[in-house]
Amino acid sequence: MGPSIATVGDNCIDRYLPPLNRELVGGNAVNVAVNMQRLGHRAAYFGAAGGDAEGARVHTVLGQLGLDLASLKTIAAGRTSLTVIATGADGDRRFVSEDFGVRRGYRPDAADRARLKTMRHVHIGWLDDAGATKRALAQAGISVSQDLSVNAEACNISPMDLSIAFLSCDGGEALARDLARSVMAQGARLAVIMRGARGSLAMSGDDIFTGEAVPVKVRDTTGAGDSFIAGFVAAHLDGRSITDCLTKGHDEAARTCQIFGGFAQD
Repeated sequence: MGPSIATVGDNCIDRYLPPLNRELVGGNAVNVAVNMQRLGHRAAYFGAAGGDAEGARVHTVLGQLGLDLASLKTIAAGRTSLTVIATGADGDRRFVSEDFGVRRGYRPDAADRARLKTMRHVHIGWLDDAGATKRALAQAGISVSQDLSVNAEACNISPMDLSIAFLSCDGGEALARDLARSVMAQGARLAVIMRGARGSLAMSGDDIFTGEAVPVKVRDTTGAGDSFIAGFVAAHLDGRSITDCLTKGHDEAARTCQIFGGFAQD
């Protein structure tokens, strides 16, 4: 049986500065796909990598994990995206620089969109297509989620047409509620606000739900939000309540905080 879940958008190499000196495959769309697959939902990844050693590593690592990579394109003359990360003693990470490489300008083509329309659910990460993919999928009746915190350009992060809109927030609960209301007013059917150690908040219609973060000893926070998304979406597709979905998201985020990167890899 082929995959029923797909993620679209960013892959990258996460380069950790000294003293860690590690390079790991990452990216919002990749991390969500890998963790969805680990949770029992066969996943396909749609994106682009360069024809360099880093791109070959993306193919190798994701292939070894069993992701469907039929729609992962190789841009022979391009560079694979690179994110440079500094990690503090508390495990929190700071993005030092980001080279978007072939990620910039990648958009699913007609064949990709036709395949995406066969999926039960599609999650979109960093994707600079001005919202074209999610509009096409929504018009076809496909359930779509997106992390609205990973794109800088406003044209790429409209909540319109989203079944689930995810957004990160460092502020208090009042700000989280305001963000959720704003996202709902702009067309999302379900808004989920990720607040790190402060927990989470979800809004569906006029109903508000909250979740509590799981306290753990943090090694690295990279990919924790992506794992939260995977846990939430997996539980949602399994028919769980919104409260249970938030709990599952926090469980997965806590697991990821105890490793380096968005998923376990050599």
